[in-house]
Amino acid sequence: MDFFGESTYWLTRFIFLKGLGLIYLTAFWAAFNQFRALLGTNGILPVTEFIQQVPFKKAPSIFYLHYSNRFFLFIAGSGIALSLLTLTGIVDFAPLWVFMSVWLILWVLYMSIVNIGQTWYSFGWESLLLEVGFMAIFLGNAFTEASIIMMFLMRWALFRVEFGAGLIKMRGDKCWKDLTCLFYHYETQPMPNPVSWFAHNAPKWFHKTGVLVNHFVQLVAPIFLFAPQPVASIAGVLIIGTQGWLILSGNYSWLNWLTILLGVGAIDDSVFRLIIPEALLPTGSISPGETMFSTYLVAAYAILVVVRSIEPVKNLISRHQIMNTSFDPLHLVNTYGAFGSVTKKRYEVIIEGTLSDDPDSAKAEWKEYEFKGKPGDVKYMPRQFAPYHLRLDWLMWFAAMGPHYQQEWFEPFMIKLLENDKTVLKLLRKNPFANEPPKYLRAKLYLYHFTDKKERRASKAWWKREYVKEYFPVVSL
Repeated sequence: MDFFGESTYWLTRFIFLKGLGLIYLTAFWAAFNQFRALLGTNGILPVTEFIQQVPFKKAPSIFYLHYSNRFFLFIAGSGIALSLLTLTGIVDFAPLWVFMSVWLILWVLYMSIVNIGQTWYSFGWESLLLEVGFMAIFLGNAFTEASIIMMFLMRWALFRVEFGAGLIKMRGDKCWKDLTCLFYHYETQPMPNPVSWFAHNAPKWFHKTGVLVNHFVQLVAPIFLFAPQPVASIAGVLIIGTQGWLILSGNYSWLNWLTILLGVGAIDDSVFRLIIPEALLPTGSISPGETMFSTYLVAAYAILVVVRSIEPVKNLISRHQIMNTSFDPLHLVNTYGAFGSVTKKRYEVIIEGTLSDDPDSAKAEWKEYEFKGKPGDVKYMPRQFAPYHLRLDWLMWFAAMGPHYQQEWFEPFMIKLLENDKTVLKLLRKNPFANEPPKYLRAKLYLYHFTDKKERRASKAWWKREYVKEYFPVVSL
């Protein structure tokens, strides 16, 4: 029996789950690579100290049972292995209890990391991945019909992401109303990519049109996600299109990719069947028993979402709307939003070190550390990293906004640099003190601007910068 004669959203679900498996894989891989430096036993903000200060009920995590760097790598490695398993299709065609168990374990493992991740894991896409990851548990395997209720719950999550972002813009920075926000956005966004320079130097009419399109897609299109087909599919495609542009023009971890997957949930199977050759479409049979059992689980989950949505809805309609907030430690139903205000100037913290015994001497040679993603060397082309998340680089962007953004972690980070900590230095692109640690460090604040086309041709530089002030005084161990 052909699956597609039974359900309008079977292929939609299949594509969604494969995409979610890839995002989980990216998230666990980033954790595997960065966690020891950021939160390990000897990391910048050790997990062991956090666990001693914060009770389990506020941050449920399996690491309260035991923590060691080796155990963490085992947990992250298990997440990587299970993510790869979901990509093979084996999980989809396994018994329903196996399907649900795999997605449940993935959710528990990643929630355990996020909840003890402190400021390094305080981003909205962490909560979004946990909310969507928990949703995946109830989507059903290949032997159950794709529930229209689950498709609507996916659209409800997408609605909160997009409509919440649209509302906070209209309630926030006036540049969204006068259509000038994109004059600044591509230059001042947290981590530009190779396209950002070109987007920034585009004509002003291009930027104003972009703001208008954004308002329509975030404030109008989400309403039609709940309309009959093909209207819902059209709304989903519009949202996917704008998210695609954000992927092309910036680095926002897996936020845009995960939003695209939620947009897929609004699209009918018939659309994908026009794109995917018939020979590549999976076929099989529906199991009445598993479908019936899945129906009860979906109903229970839907009730849970309705109850948990009360606080997010209250926040959505509030004049004092906040963005990217979880109302429970399990991150089951959250509130989202981004760029309620747009930074008009880009400041960068540049860390320098010297081997000189006298840092105040005119002969002291100061060398700059270079990060993988954040701007430093003006001739270094911005790179594309998303959906991979460079956590340290992102917090360096926040740190440039003021000392209150770096109170917890910046000084411990400087100490690690003075020690030439190999684990932490792996997070950087360039360590100018490979042979021996620096004797002194300091940090300066610079104002960065993209070069224009004429300046770029003359200097070959992507950026130009000017010194603003001292950011962190000269220090030594």
